[in-house]
Amino acid sequence: MGALRQQYIEDNQGHKVAIILPIGEYNKMIEQVDELEDIKLYDKVKAKNEESMPFEIYLKNRKAKNA
Repeated sequence: MGALRQQYIEDNQGHKVAIILPIGEYNKMIEQVDELEDIKLYDKVKAKNEESMPFEIYLKNRKAKNA
């Protein structure tokens, strides 16, 4: 991720209570979190070792079922 440029907001006792990040760095962090969540979900589904089918066939079956 590299070195982040951040600023802290402190309360009256000097405790850090919030952070300010440049929007570009924030967006980059959000994208990385989203990607990590996708990877974790993929791993979870893959670990179930269930039968699968191509997405196109699933859509055809679903469309036929709803017709």
